Amino acid sequence: MVDLHYSEEVWTAIEEKQPLVGLETAVITHGLPYPTNIELAQAMEEVIRKEGAVPATVGVLGGKAQIGMNKEDLLLLAQDREVIKVSRRDFSRAAAKKLNGGTTVAGTLTALNKAGINVFATGGIGGVHRNAPYDVSADLPTLAQTPALVVCAGAKSILDLPATLEMLETLSVPVVGFQTSLFPAFYARSSGLPVNSQVEDFEGAAVLAKAHWGMGINSAVLLVVPPPLNDALPDRQMQEAVDQALKDALEHKITGQEVTPFLLKRVSEITGKASLKANLGLLLNNAQVAARVAVKLAKL
Repeated sequence: MVDLHYSEEVWTAIEEKQPLVGLETAVITHGLPYPTNIELAQAMEEVIRKEGAVPATVGVLGGKAQIGMNKEDLLLLAQDREVIKVSRRDFSRAAAKKLNGGTTVAGTLTALNKAGINVFATGGIGGVHRNAPYDVSADLPTLAQTPALVVCAGAKSILDLPATLEMLETLSVPVVGFQTSLFPAFYARSSGLPVNSQVEDFEGAAVLAKAHWGMGINSAVLLVVPPPLNDALPDRQMQEAVDQALKDALEHKITGQEVTPFLLKRVSEITGKASLKANLGLLLNNAQVAARVAVKLAKL
């Protein structure tokens, strides 16, 4: 059995029914370089607190799932070279071997659901990989099984976005545009693909999520938010970088859980760090949106 541990701040917020926002740690352990990763983690938590919510950063420390982390915990994950990536299937492995781990979208949602936290901010979800339709992220079936509002900038642009949207429809996961009718492409503001619903404000997002779960549907609501205009990559630049990164991955025979970190790193190198700027900007923006929606949800 995997132990679930809470920080004092998160436990108090749960008891007092304060609005909480879950955060992942795979972006810290496998997505960003040090010290950018730890700076970003702390900045996201601060944004959430400023909006009147409590951050609940999820990770695995010594095999134990931790809900809410202090600075020392975050530093440990950010600097540990042996840290593993923890998806839904990996908690048992981490527990058995007492490993440290950064939780993915699927892993974070699994822990948050057990803790009763139903708002989660991330960068971009996983999905169906290009040229490999059998390679589907565990994020998608986890979204289908977890009643949470997930704020993101769409799916990672390295993926097959049309196939990912089709899969989300099959899994009964509503894709709701926040002040947009088009699905964002992570680094870029639009993929050109339509979403199936749109809301214009934070209360609208909260009301829609509440109505979805009120029907007894236990899937997530995906609230997709375009990256800030000043941070986003132009569509063409993004696509050229992704195409080159995909070629490099094939050439180096990168497979499995190593594909996404490799591709994101290569895109950052190819774009001269412009994609890193976009990534940081959208993560902070998503944290702010999630906090504001969490506050509205708590009042309903």
